[in-house]
Amino acid sequence: MSAETIIHNAKIATNGVPPFVEAVAIGNGKIIGTGKNDEILRQRGPETKVIDGKGRTVIPGLNDSHMHPIRGGLNYNMELRWDGVSSLADALRMLKEQAARTPAPQWVRVIGGWTEFQFAERRMPTLDEINAAAPDTPVFVLHLYDRALLNAAALRAVGYGKDSPEFPAGEVQRDSRGNLTGLLIAKPNANILYSTLARGPKLSREDQLNSSRLFFRELNRFGLTSVIDAGGGFQNYPDDYGVVNELHRNGELSIRLAYNLFTQKPKQELSDFQNWTKLTKPGEGDEFYRVNGAGEMLVFSAADFEDFLVARPDMAPVMESELKAVIQHLVENRWPFRMHATYNETISRALDVYEDVNREIPFEGLHWFFDHCETITDRNLERIKKLGGGIAVQNRMAFQGEYFVERYGAQQANRTPPVRRMLEMGIPVGAGTDATRVSSYNPFVSLHWLITGKTVGGLSLYAEENRLDRSEALKLYTAGSSWFSTEEGKKGALAPGQLADIAVLSADYFSVPEEEIKHLESVLTIVGGKIVYATAEFSKLAPPALPVSPDWSPVKEYGGYAKRSNQALGASHSASSCQATGHTRNENGWQLPVLGELGLWELGCDCFAF
Repeated sequence: MSAETIIHNAKIATNGVPPFVEAVAIGNGKIIGTGKNDEILRQRGPETKVIDGKGRTVIPGLNDSHMHPIRGGLNYNMELRWDGVSSLADALRMLKEQAARTPAPQWVRVIGGWTEFQFAERRMPTLDEINAAAPDTPVFVLHLYDRALLNAAALRAVGYGKDSPEFPAGEVQRDSRGNLTGLLIAKPNANILYSTLARGPKLSREDQLNSSRLFFRELNRFGLTSVIDAGGGFQNYPDDYGVVNELHRNGELSIRLAYNLFTQKPKQELSDFQNWTKLTKPGEGDEFYRVNGAGEMLVFSAADFEDFLVARPDMAPVMESELKAVIQHLVENRWPFRMHATYNETISRALDVYEDVNREIPFEGLHWFFDHCETITDRNLERIKKLGGGIAVQNRMAFQGEYFVERYGAQQANRTPPVRRMLEMGIPVGAGTDATRVSSYNPFVSLHWLITGKTVGGLSLYAEENRLDRSEALKLYTAGSSWFSTEEGKKGALAPGQLADIAVLSADYFSVPEEEIKHLESVLTIVGGKIVYATAEFSKLAPPALPVSPDWSPVKEYGGYAKRSNQALGASHSASSCQATGHTRNENGWQLPVLGELGLWELGCDCFAF
């Protein structure tokens, strides 16, 4: 059989034996051979596309076991992303520029993916700074799980004023005269943040289609080829799945999506799942787009809000009875399920329920798992192992670690979560981010956290015994995550018969200095044998560029995750040249002189790359 595509002359990590090969052959969307250059090139036919890997490192396509890409795609084109921006001064400049170009009644939204510890200034913006940057355009800035900053225009837009009643679940800060300052505080949970955000204008259906395609291509930029969507608040099924359904029907998905169904209203959870088990079933769909199961919200009474600035919440006494009714229904119908659980105390109570149900209706190999598990104990790990469960871990501590250490101490933070112990016990573990409202969607930031044990602000959280080596971390982000969508052996390795999902990296993941890991990207991403993203020396292979709509979208000016390097300047350069660096722009984008790997701020350039 002639190969459709061959990549040769590369350092190809197989996630198997042998660990590295020189070439890989693809046919019919799957891997059909790996090995030395000469033996794989023998599979070349007259129509084979042969790609010289130029010595680049090639890995299996990355698979995020917990993200919110469906919701993220619907909103991406409206959001000003501060992910990876290294200074607050730059972030505020972006905010000011975007406010000037955003037409009424639209808002400027900064929704997750950043922390003040990434900034050189090591602080958050003030409300005065936000109001100065945007005096007339509504601005909503979400900070982790704990607060949102609204300028005066945003307060007017949502109708919050001095005479507004107190919120039953959340706090609106007031000054000494009773006036609202613009600070919303998540107390006891984030409902006030998300419900206020939901009051803003939405994109049109056409713009949502464009937004989702652009977001999925942004994920491809980082070598992501699969994502498990964990549902989310204000993500109703099936209404809010129309856009991704249409992209799937049109063959326009560039990433594989397995999605969980997330209940939306307290006290209606069982009703939701009873309805959904009649409407659809796990596995319905295909290898690109399919139902994965239930969760991450199963019942609201079991949702332990993860704001480390406040004390651990106690779950309501009704948790067990409400959770048991849902779990019984799911297990009876053989639905895989996942449950958000930050704290060990919540996990203990949930496991009491699971064990009780298992005695009546055996789980018998059903894929179920907890998400997060930052403070789980060895005893509860043993209980999960006995019941055949898994744990999806995310790098939320990379963004909140400083807060956790301040409240609970460095010793407790050393195993948040205890990933090494999970692996030693043989528990299935998949890696991810929980993007986009807290952590960034950049998988290399998460891989950096797993390997170094550091936050994005540089704080060391974990001793060596709770850190992973690079191969271990990569396996969690590939083959490990495949268990969580019941696709073991189908994806996660570059081996004959597995899906041809591949990322060619900008530098060698296995040898670059540890601090460089979080700056890696893909220069060529392939999903099912199809090239979905290409840049650098592979630019000629890139799919057609996508337009950005609406015209005022922040994505048009800044893109998504900030590029540290000057190798791919974004459209934030408004002129045709930059005297500070000698950059020039033509129809193919910004053309650069040979400047090595320095970032623009290191060169004294007024503009910055995104």
